[in-house]
Amino acid sequence: MEFGSHLVFKYVVPIFLGLMVLEFIFAKHHYNLKETASSLTIATVSTFIAVFTKAVAFGIFIVVFEASEPLRVQLLGYSSLGWAWYVWLFALIADDFNFYWHHRLSHTVRLLWAFHIPHHNANTFNLSVSLRNGWFITLYKPIYWLWLPLIGVEPVMVAACLLINGVYQLFLHSQLVPSLGFFEKVFNSPYLHRVHHSCNPGYLDKNHGGVLIIWDKLFGTFQDVIPSIKPKYGVLKGPDTLNPVTANTHEFQNIWRDVRGANCWADRIKYIFWPPGWSPNGSLRTARVLNREFHEQRQ
Repeated sequence: MEFGSHLVFKYVVPIFLGLMVLEFIFAKHHYNLKETASSLTIATVSTFIAVFTKAVAFGIFIVVFEASEPLRVQLLGYSSLGWAWYVWLFALIADDFNFYWHHRLSHTVRLLWAFHIPHHNANTFNLSVSLRNGWFITLYKPIYWLWLPLIGVEPVMVAACLLINGVYQLFLHSQLVPSLGFFEKVFNSPYLHRVHHSCNPGYLDKNHGGVLIIWDKLFGTFQDVIPSIKPKYGVLKGPDTLNPVTANTHEFQNIWRDVRGANCWADRIKYIFWPPGWSPNGSLRTARVLNREFHEQRQ
């Protein structure tokens, strides 16, 4: 994986940064320089943290792969799925399937949303936003991938698929790319991903896919761009600051405040694990409720 990371830093990073500069030159109105500076600060810290957490995750993949080998040999008759092209194809599809559920749950479980929200609490949508990864999200993200080394996918292959998926998603954050037509029947695109970053009712918690958009179509979370609705980027309830520390911690603070103010343990647990916007008396509304009300009004 050192070779793969080397290629990313040698080729992908310069290309990405070059495109970001070009996007800024031709679409300055899509940028807020203070917010972009905040995004780059968040990206710098998250990169340093990810160096350690991803190394630990890769080590865990190796341990799971090796520890489960006797069980695979006994029950399935093989020690490894190997390196054939169809295993790579399976691993790439499985990786994207994992990402979909990791991403969807990161929007619908409030505690996980607290880890993920830094990626969304920017009020602009441009290539710099793709770098805005939460500082703590890699602490739990690899859990979704443990089943792959367990069934015999080589740990290096798992890590490579994660890297490929991450590189693809870097380029999803731009308003300059129009609809790609037939391509979007299967694959995610910047045009579809702008829906995901919008906080308009009707767009909330939609288009969670990474490389493939088919998961959203299969599991009922797909939403095409509605021409009459101009996307409003950001979150419904975010920090009124560009401070990178606040961007990464404010939702944890909100959860703690709600838990402390709850009247019973059932409500305390729900404040942590129910969707963002849940409240005991229904005074707040979840994304599902807001989306339903939106579509009822349009009928």
